[in-house]
Amino acid sequence: MTWSAKQYTAFENERTRPVRDLVAAIPDQEVRLAIDLGCGPGNSTEVLAERFPDAAVSGIDSSEDMIAAANKRLPAIQFEVSDIASWKPTQQYDVILANASLQWVPDHDVLYPQLVNQLAPGGSIAIQTPDNLEEPAHRMAREIAATGTWASKIGGQMHPPRHGAEYYYNLLTPHCSRVDVWRTTYYHPLGGGAEAVVEWFKGSALHPYLGPLSEAEKAEFLARYLVAMKEAYPAAADGKVLLPFPRLFVVASR
Repeated sequence: MTWSAKQYTAFENERTRPVRDLVAAIPDQEVRLAIDLGCGPGNSTEVLAERFPDAAVSGIDSSEDMIAAANKRLPAIQFEVSDIASWKPTQQYDVILANASLQWVPDHDVLYPQLVNQLAPGGSIAIQTPDNLEEPAHRMAREIAATGTWASKIGGQMHPPRHGAEYYYNLLTPHCSRVDVWRTTYYHPLGGGAEAVVEWFKGSALHPYLGPLSEAEKAEFLARYLVAMKEAYPAAADGKVLLPFPRLFVVASR
């Protein structure tokens, strides 16, 4: 199963709001080179380019489908298929953006300092990662994966470890002149009830679970997941589901 730009952008306004908040917090500075790591379909890259219109902006993503969508959206910007974990640029950047991408990459104790080293003096890295592994949407996915007939395939699916604000502050302060860390919980009203919650996470968190399954198994998994989401996220008075989504932000300057 490959990443789907169409599935991801089904909730583009909601998914783009955090990156707007993140990019707005980057210090004012002269930016000549900027890059979006894990650019997805280009919505985050567009925000970055709007903030720094005089910069040469580029983006990378490991998904060919995402890069195709980004190229279509922003034909003047250079995008390429590349893996963040093995990214080894030959130049330094004034801004590195990583919006909802580094949670898929392991070894943050090594990765984050390496990324800071790719900054030009005075440059900034801006990172946003979902902080929702203990939310019902994730907990129930893990439970269903571990208890179904597919347990041998996906019951051991593990996300790379995620850490709290203090961890990243302590990790980055020896390498940076300024580290700003904060956590925000967004409450997204989704029309369509619990089905909308399922569609949201099909574009992100459910990807590792659904990928190894047959079509019949995917259908059964999603049916069980829908039942769980109906219990976990009851409709509000207007019929919409209010989806809480905690996110952790880091803006650090070299």
